[in-house]
Amino acid sequence: MNARVKILAIAGFLLSRSGSAVELTEPQGATHGYPAWCDSNGKKLADGQFRQWVEDDRLHVVITYKFPDGELYGEDALFRQQPELIQEQWSWKESTNGKVQRHFAANFLAKTAGAEIENENKTVSEEIEIEPGRTFAGFGFTVALANLRPRLVKGEQVELKAVGFTPIPTLKPQLVTVEISYGGLERMKMSGRFYTGYRFIIHPQVPAIAKLFIHVPDTKIWLTNPAPAGFLRWEGPIVLPSDPMRRVDLISDTQSGPAQPVEKK
Repeated sequence: MNARVKILAIAGFLLSRSGSAVELTEPQGATHGYPAWCDSNGKKLADGQFRQWVEDDRLHVVITYKFPDGELYGEDALFRQQPELIQEQWSWKESTNGKVQRHFAANFLAKTAGAEIENENKTVSEEIEIEPGRTFAGFGFTVALANLRPRLVKGEQVELKAVGFTPIPTLKPQLVTVEISYGGLERMKMSGRFYTGYRFIIHPQVPAIAKLFIHVPDTKIWLTNPAPAGFLRWEGPIVLPSDPMRRVDLISDTQSGPAQPVEKK
């Protein structure tokens, strides 16, 4: 095989890998925890509860955050884990005293996504071209990263699709290509102790013309080190790219510390 043929073969392999579904390498089971919802500086704003279980061959994830003023955030997600990881449902709901203020949802099987924002009197629902096994939303990326970790830590970059929404006033559901890469080992302080985690970066590939009108921040997710890789920290905009940046920590405390690179010995 000559050099040119080898290059073409390698390129074809890489393209096929980037377009494939997420291989199941770390199946998820039952987990129960109490994370903290924080501002971007680590100040706790709400107490959380995380529940994860397997039922009828599906992985169920339910996360709630309760604020002192009666506000409640909730995320629900559903996954199939065999023969590969596929997210089937996702929703994010914000309510105050029982009244829904914002609601975002995606049905991956029906290939639809929608949003409702009460104070803007805005409701949308559209079909989107979801690619099963390569499209995720919300906590789905944490589950996907746990399975992609070995590839990413070795230096591979993986492209997936994210269900997103354009900012108000358009508020349009859409698919966004995201590039996922490994950012190194970092340690951070939670509840008086230091924890070490793998940092991963989810970078939206926004077209150049769109960057003139909208800024879409990266999302960062830390998974526990050593493996098995479980959730440790998340940082990013709440849902819309124009939303404030927030942090979710695995361990609840009034104040958490920033992530710092682990010094190489």
